[in-house]
Amino acid sequence: MAARTIRFGECTLDIHYDIVNMSGQKDIIFLHGWGSSKEIMKRAFEDKFQNLRHIYIDMPGFGKSPNNEILTTNDYANIMATFLDALNSDKFAIVGHSFGGKVATLLKPKNLILLSSAGIPQAKSLSVKLKIAVFKLLKPLGFSYLYRFFATKDAKGMPKNMYETLKNVVDEDFSHIFTNYHDKTFIFWGKDDTATPLRAGEIIASLVTNNVFTVLDGNHYFFLDNQNAQEIEKICLEKFSS
Repeated sequence: MAARTIRFGECTLDIHYDIVNMSGQKDIIFLHGWGSSKEIMKRAFEDKFQNLRHIYIDMPGFGKSPNNEILTTNDYANIMATFLDALNSDKFAIVGHSFGGKVATLLKPKNLILLSSAGIPQAKSLSVKLKIAVFKLLKPLGFSYLYRFFATKDAKGMPKNMYETLKNVVDEDFSHIFTNYHDKTFIFWGKDDTATPLRAGEIIASLVTNNVFTVLDGNHYFFLDNQNAQEIEKICLEKFSS
């Protein structure tokens, strides 16, 4: 594992990463989902795409990459762009899972690979709506420290800045961004995904003009199944843009 220090605005960030297949002539970059790390992406794909140089990244606030800032998805994309420029990456292909799918889309690679990507807001349950309403009532009264009691399971135990970051990114609608994305896009989805339901994948596929849409057995982490990872590799290698 390596680390590289980059500047983002007034901040200094240490980005931890791994490179596999150093001899690869083109790059494939892997961006994990919220609350995850590069290790889960390596577990799925380290022995795939053997003709490409793999770059696995812990995005700020996850894995081994620290973060004390409140960020947006655009911030993450700008940070990743700066980091990849520092590595002289050609951004030939970027694989993004869930939240990482939104970041990957903003980076505009030649080949975009989305794994159960976030970006299509889901309707909130009544209980979640009530929690949000109560929190908004309490916050002006000085009870903002109670955010942990109102946080989603994704936010449990996280620092306040990362909780605020989650609030910035969790309900974003990327419909217009997907609509205006015209490079080759590979969309893969787990049939039984409940975190980002299959309907969200169908909507993204209807918005992106140049895409290959594939549904595979499994849940939000369907790509951890080796047969599914092999199928992802096969489809991408057959249809990559040069």
